[in-house]
Amino acid sequence: MTSGGPVDANASVIPPRLPNTLPQWITVSQAASSKLFDQTKTSAWDLGWHPSAHLAISEKQAMDEIVYYDRYLQKTCVEKVYGDQALRWTYGTLLGRVSLNTLVKRTVFSHWYGWKMDRPSTRQKIVPFVRDYELDANEFVRDVDDFANFNEFFYRELKPAARPVDTRPNSIVFPADGRHLCVPDLSRSEGLFIKGEMFDLATLVDNPALAEEYAEGSLLLSRLCPVDYHRFHFPVAGVPGPTRLINGPLYSVNPIALRQNIQILATNKRCMTEVQTPTIGKVLVMEIGATCVGSIRQTYREGAPVAKGSEKGYFRFGGSSTIVIFPPGRVQFDSDLIENSRQHRELYARVGDHLGVTIHEDGSAS
Repeated sequence: MTSGGPVDANASVIPPRLPNTLPQWITVSQAASSKLFDQTKTSAWDLGWHPSAHLAISEKQAMDEIVYYDRYLQKTCVEKVYGDQALRWTYGTLLGRVSLNTLVKRTVFSHWYGWKMDRPSTRQKIVPFVRDYELDANEFVRDVDDFANFNEFFYRELKPAARPVDTRPNSIVFPADGRHLCVPDLSRSEGLFIKGEMFDLATLVDNPALAEEYAEGSLLLSRLCPVDYHRFHFPVAGVPGPTRLINGPLYSVNPIALRQNIQILATNKRCMTEVQTPTIGKVLVMEIGATCVGSIRQTYREGAPVAKGSEKGYFRFGGSSTIVIFPPGRVQFDSDLIENSRQHRELYARVGDHLGVTIHEDGSAS
């Protein structure tokens, strides 16, 4: 499916509904007595049903932490995961994996949850969310009280001054707020989150010829957490073509899930846009859906030139990722991005910030 102009990768006319019968291994009494989840806080699994308390995750799984390097603080940090217990239960227990494959990965689940986050009653989640995750409300274009529901808040716009774009002519910028990993040469990849574990490029782009063309290209993976700014931007200036939707399931893109199966990145529902640049050729820009992502919306205009750092679109509710694939030998990534990626550790950086420079065909920096 291809489209130019605004694209909704999960458009739904009728409010989506879950199947009438939920998995039978969870009883009403078990759900009511569950201590696995704190229902007083906003959770990605605030669904009205919960796994039984005696199916809790193991001590090892509970102690596993997601560590990343913060470019601005210049230190390693432990990620504060939204919906952490639910995520670990789903990917770390037998019954969790059963629920994953029977319900959670299915589009209807994410459609339903996205619809749920459009309800006016979800406004009450916004202020606690801002407080608990220490978001700077001064960056928002709209006041916290002005959002009609949690989804509106989730894909909020920020003031331009909150995310200045690096203006140097040869620079490439991060396409999103998030935690980033790079692969300078896909043909020599040592893996992303785990050494030796890499997804299949041909599956990702759903085009064997295109995969061969970019087999030695450079890749940037940007993972957005639910607490992040969820609009994505163009990392380079150029002319974008139509967006192509590649259908697939909706697994989580959190490292907890990706460490178990990196192929999730290549098989989840995703959108791909080819951007023709004036300096380094064609750049592939992709958005990857995930569990509870209601939709991927494109706001750019096909065929209209875009500036580096200009908005491309946004994700509705849920964690998600973007991938940018550059032509072989045309990008030099920043040293902190390369070094952390070598250690299979993500680098936190914001949209519009410098991620690298373009390279001439003769190998010199632009």
